Amino acid sequence: MEFELWWLLAFPLFFVLGWVAARVDIRHVVRESRALPKSYFRGLNFLLNEQPDKAIDAFLEAAKVDSETAELHFALGNLFRRRGETDRAIRMHQNLIDREGLNEEQRLHALAELGHDYLKAGLLDRAEEIFVRLRGTSHNESALNFLLEIYQQEKEWRKAIDIARQLPEHAGHLWQKEIANFFCELAAAEINNSRPEEARKLIEEALSTHRKSVRATILLGDLLAAGGDLEGAIDAWKRIEQQNPVYIALVAVRLMDACRKLGRGEQGLQLLRAYLEQQPSLDLLDAVFQWSLDVEGPEAAYQLVRDELRRNPTLLGLDKLLEAQILVAPPERRADLELVKNLIHNHTRKVARYRCDNCGFKARQFYWRCPGCGGWETYPPKRTEEFDLTP
Repeated sequence: MEFELWWLLAFPLFFVLGWVAARVDIRHVVRESRALPKSYFRGLNFLLNEQPDKAIDAFLEAAKVDSETAELHFALGNLFRRRGETDRAIRMHQNLIDREGLNEEQRLHALAELGHDYLKAGLLDRAEEIFVRLRGTSHNESALNFLLEIYQQEKEWRKAIDIARQLPEHAGHLWQKEIANFFCELAAAEINNSRPEEARKLIEEALSTHRKSVRATILLGDLLAAGGDLEGAIDAWKRIEQQNPVYIALVAVRLMDACRKLGRGEQGLQLLRAYLEQQPSLDLLDAVFQWSLDVEGPEAAYQLVRDELRRNPTLLGLDKLLEAQILVAPPERRADLELVKNLIHNHTRKVARYRCDNCGFKARQFYWRCPGCGGWETYPPKRTEEFDLTP
């Protein structure tokens, strides 16, 4: 009974304390709101009424009235950059850096934003200089990521490798795939410059960094084939099946050509047919169809495409079937078949593209690095239609 009476006495006290605290908070809010310039509230009103240009002008006026509004300067600078007005963003962040009384963290933040502005404007040298200055600060990780982006744009692959190796692990991402591709870029350049020994070392570096690097294995096969070691090249390309069998389609023509040069065209054709059975692919079907046509003749090529179309019905497969039918059809039927094929072909051009898994960017040719988002190995060697048919 005494415990309940104590609570009855405490409730009014808590109410009074809450009322006093609310009054203090309200006075604090009112005092701060009175300290803000009227142009700040006009800017908010313009934003609410979906008038962004007028809002920006009002916020700029507020920033001039109160030079201490660092956060407002940051917000305006970022807004200018997103709108593509990089010159205004650069001036805004440069003014912040030059301002006296800014604390160290705010100055570093302004420096990082200025580097981002330069990067967006395409001034890579200036951006690189700033992000190098930010190394070892609280913005070290973001500086490393921006430097990696810069070196990739400039194709400075050695520098990109050094930076990528310093990036921390995130969600199991250790950057091996990217580093292996940087080595592959260097190796490809050495191959183009007819320096096979240097290229071989770089390919080995790529594979030691990322043992499942299909690109490095393809380059190794190309290097061996160019040096006359067709057996070694075939063995290298066949290892792709263990790395990632979906990429077999990229080396199908190479495999068949090497087998043909060694006098084993029939064996090569059987190998590709086995791959097609295990890993259906429109690109692989096209390669097997062409070689079947050359080695076994039109009738065998027609049967191959017909069986594959029954197993995996696609418009691209139908287009190939019509091509095979034209070859084996009597002359009086060829005109009609060619008409149908042309109609189908107009539709297949829309679905005969590669698509990035990361950003959805579509292209007619295969890329190791997406032109849209810059991701490495985000293009599976499959056509758009094959994605649409995948459950």
